[in-house]
Amino acid sequence: MSAYRDKDPRIHGIQSKIRVVPNFPKPGIMFQDITTLLLDPKAFKDTVDLFVERYKGKNISVVAGIEARGFIFGTPIALEIGAKFVPLRKPNKLPGKVISEEYELEYGRDCLEMHLGAVEPGERALVVDDLIATGGTLCAAMKLLERAGAEVVECACVIELPDLKGRERLNGKPLYVLLESH
Repeated sequence: MSAYRDKDPRIHGIQSKIRVVPNFPKPGIMFQDITTLLLDPKAFKDTVDLFVERYKGKNISVVAGIEARGFIFGTPIALEIGAKFVPLRKPNKLPGKVISEEYELEYGRDCLEMHLGAVEPGERALVVDDLIATGGTLCAAMKLLERAGAEVVECACVIELPDLKGRERLNGKPLYVLLESH
């Protein structure tokens, strides 16, 4: 499911504010830079509003944002839908006891961590990030939440890189994106 397929008029404004940076962070990667989107308050608000409109009233109690850009979008979504925000962080960034999940990126390996006790069994969770490429990060996030007993309702990203087929790795879990980049 996607807002661009629904032809929401706000999508063009959002898409026009995302800068593509070639060969970053390494050769061959076309980096989708959302920092330029954040410089435009209307486009940033439209981005958050599209997600809030989708998730308000869906009984989501947890919005889990993936470090770091998932924090930018996940926090205002959580506030607006009345859910708690749970940061999913890189290793050694959270104090206290954590659970972790390793995963593969389109350009290497990484790991996500979450505080033990941040999520209660039976809670309904939304996973938020800026982009889905190969799907490895979203899969790791879902595994962390499910290990804690949460039900992952959906994953939400601003951008999808469909050529990398990340959606296929989500094992049928719904994915909602605002736009695609090829």
